[in-house]
Amino acid sequence: MTFGRVNPQFRLEDQGIEGLGNVYYNLMEPALIQTALTNGEGTLGQGGAFLVSTGKFTGRSPKDKHVVRTDSVADKIWWDNNREMSPEGFDTLYADMLEHMKGRNMYVQDLIGGADPTYSINVRMVTELAWHNLFIRHMLRRPQRDALDSFVAEFTVINCPSFKADPERHNCRTETVIAMNFDKKIILIGGTEYAGENKKSVFTLLNYLLPEKGVMPMHCSANHAKDNPVDTAIFFGLSGTGKTTLSADPDRTLIGDDEHGWSDRGTFNFEGGCYAKTINLSAEAEPEIYATCSMFGTVIENMVYDEETFELDYEDSSLTENMRCAYPLEYISNASDTALGGHPKNIILLTCDAYGVLPPISRLTPAQAMYHFLSGFTSKTPGTERGVVEPEPTFSTCFGAPFMPRRPETYGNLLREKIAKHGATCWLVNTGWTGGAFGQGSRMPIKATRALLTAALDGSLNDATFRKDPNFGFEVPVTVPGVDATLLDPRATWTDKAAYDAQAAKLVNMFSENFAQYLPYIDEDVKAAAIG
Repeated sequence: MTFGRVNPQFRLEDQGIEGLGNVYYNLMEPALIQTALTNGEGTLGQGGAFLVSTGKFTGRSPKDKHVVRTDSVADKIWWDNNREMSPEGFDTLYADMLEHMKGRNMYVQDLIGGADPTYSINVRMVTELAWHNLFIRHMLRRPQRDALDSFVAEFTVINCPSFKADPERHNCRTETVIAMNFDKKIILIGGTEYAGENKKSVFTLLNYLLPEKGVMPMHCSANHAKDNPVDTAIFFGLSGTGKTTLSADPDRTLIGDDEHGWSDRGTFNFEGGCYAKTINLSAEAEPEIYATCSMFGTVIENMVYDEETFELDYEDSSLTENMRCAYPLEYISNASDTALGGHPKNIILLTCDAYGVLPPISRLTPAQAMYHFLSGFTSKTPGTERGVVEPEPTFSTCFGAPFMPRRPETYGNLLREKIAKHGATCWLVNTGWTGGAFGQGSRMPIKATRALLTAALDGSLNDATFRKDPNFGFEVPVTVPGVDATLLDPRATWTDKAAYDAQAAKLVNMFSENFAQYLPYIDEDVKAAAIG
């Protein structure tokens, strides 16, 4: 039987997906929560939030992500970064997954990726879990209800956590699999309940499609000045660097917290919601995000709570450091109604430096911006990926290598072209450690980071006195009102200056060794900007 609202000419059986149990199309939040509770998928929390545990997998599984190697994509995919799957392996995987799904209830959401209709895509999400349907209903953009009567998906994502892949049979790595077939316009996810795989599969899809349309897809948050979309800022960064926290500025309008495109028309959000980390979240530091955790329908992932009062424990990371909440964008009071912005006036590259070497903020030339964008230096924070238990320094090109199907230069050149065409001031912001490396120093004070960003975004920081950093050659402000001047000079924050110098030399060498892979593909000015 089928339930809910759907295009009568576009049911699952019309896609060759037959023999299922009940199929629920485009259920809204109350029905999804009621169904998920009936299924025993989670617990109703304070304010009507939905509390879930994702079991074994509390983070993404990037090593289990595959792209099907077909003739049409063979020369376009960055195979060094994307594990390939044979067409035969995918076909067998698809057939076996459909067989596994027979007789099971499935939940369907017909959604949109992209706030700009010129570049958006229609996506059908088919999930085994009702709460995954709730999650992705928050995360992607929802069509008007009457538009569902004629909705036709361009891509279909099927997520079946109870299905276990066979590496030998399906040409994959483990029982967990994320398989993307761009020719057949199908994405298959199996063997993991972690909901983030749903949204990141669509992000990867857009990262493949949009560059051919001249659109720069970005792993970034974005906001703009109140009542002035022309004054837009974007914040690149991997999970744990502060994209969500720093873009949720009460004095600016939030466009989105994670995935955006930059076209010739301006900036647009890919999503319709936010997926924020909740470890150590507080009402004082992040009141807007904190408030969503007790709002109706917010999905609370992997948080410990009091079994009597259902009060959430924001400090207990016994399940994972990667505890999260997922909520619709409109739950943030200053969120944009359109999710559209202008061409970025400021570009912020966020990094979490576990070495304690980088300044809290630095001004970059366009060539330096491309260098640091391609380098993508940060530290993976605990829980974001399986196996990461303490900050782990890494280079993730474009600040999002796990989601980049094309070679990094594709995105780097797009970024550089758009900076040149539209103009933007570029900043590198370190939200990592100061006064020493991880284990010795302390995390960069968020109040200082916010003060520095405010000065950058309102333009006053451009009037500061700058010094040239001896390690990387970028410009670092000497003094900024409201910020301890010592903090602006990382070496001054270390008790052992010789230890800092050694650590800095180590990091410079790491940058140089990593960037060698891009030297054949970039211009001389970017090479010259590598180490100033």
